[in-house]
Amino acid sequence: MPEPAAFPFPSDHPLAPAPALAEARKGGAPMRIRLPFGDPAWLVTRYEDARHVLSSTDFGRDALRAGIPPERTARIGPIDVSESTIMTMDPPRHTRVRGLVGKVFTPRRVDRLRPWTLEVARGLVADMRRQGPPADLVRDFALPLPIEVICELLGVPSADRDSFHAWSDAFLSTADPDAGKVRENQARIDGYLGGMAARRKGESGGGLVGALAREHESGGEGGLTEEELLGLLRALLIAGHETTASLIPGFVHLLLGGDGFSRLAADPGLIPGAVEELLRSVPLIRPGSFTRYVLRDTELGGVRIAAGEQVVVELSAANRDPEAFPDPDELDLARTPNPHIAFGHGIHHCVGASLARMELQVALEALTSDLPGLRPAVPLDRIRWNEERFVRAAEAFPVEW
Repeated sequence: MPEPAAFPFPSDHPLAPAPALAEARKGGAPMRIRLPFGDPAWLVTRYEDARHVLSSTDFGRDALRAGIPPERTARIGPIDVSESTIMTMDPPRHTRVRGLVGKVFTPRRVDRLRPWTLEVARGLVADMRRQGPPADLVRDFALPLPIEVICELLGVPSADRDSFHAWSDAFLSTADPDAGKVRENQARIDGYLGGMAARRKGESGGGLVGALAREHESGGEGGLTEEELLGLLRALLIAGHETTASLIPGFVHLLLGGDGFSRLAADPGLIPGAVEELLRSVPLIRPGSFTRYVLRDTELGGVRIAAGEQVVVELSAANRDPEAFPDPDELDLARTPNPHIAFGHGIHHCVGASLARMELQVALEALTSDLPGLRPAVPLDRIRWNEERFVRAAEAFPVEW
């Protein structure tokens, strides 16, 4: 067997999948890779293979169930930041916990937030206009919008929101190889969330946190354990805050690189479909972030893979597969159908997908309607991106209008 290739592969630009991913996809079969931590793994890049791995019961997210101890899991950081969350559960535990989340984190709850979210977004744009150009799209819009939304959803007081963001930012960094420091930041987040849940469970209503805390209090086989409660709240933090804050600059970058932004300003009806195409096109999660563990001997892309081995599905490569998406490197804002898997597929499809979609649609609506002349204040190739985070993000994005 050939020596595993070092992964992630180098990329020409943070918003473009590494060229080596396309070469791997052309090869058809999964290839052997080695991430910075853990054992070697198989890399999956084809769309159909990706969907199969994400939905098949031959693969799981619980490493111990596959007989793989934590120190051997293939990962990009010193720990898997999704561990002890719904993202690393397998059925039947996953089925039970996901069902409880579905009872309280509903599309209706998200839809009720849409008018308020648009008001917040337009308020941030108004602040940018009052201050005058140049503005920093990251600092002045992309970060505060999802922070306000997820804190409103979770019930975090305004005075605590800066600390909340700082802890989250430190926890999701993959640059520090010291697992102890990562655990310290996780403990800060869990301590805060646990204290908030304890307070909210007895309140009338209590919002999303109160509802989940009461599921914890119900106990028994159908309730949430304390670990599950904190893991759910942490997963919602990642899904509802970090992803959106990172995607907004990526979306605007691609739109301003062509005529996309002006097209949306002229025709707001394109925004929902444009969000789907941008989700397909903009790599979000750092490659190698979600490993699957092989539960029984199986075959994938003509390769026999044994139980106890590990598989990395690279979503950005699967979403550029020409077998699934004609002209995959073209940004087609009216692409239909668009069966991308940016939010995953199968039972682990992102629990916060409806919230992220709503925020992204609202963000583009506010920016294109209130700042139709938005343009970069520096050449786009000078925008710096932090690629040492679980979720890749622009460090700053100067804009003017």
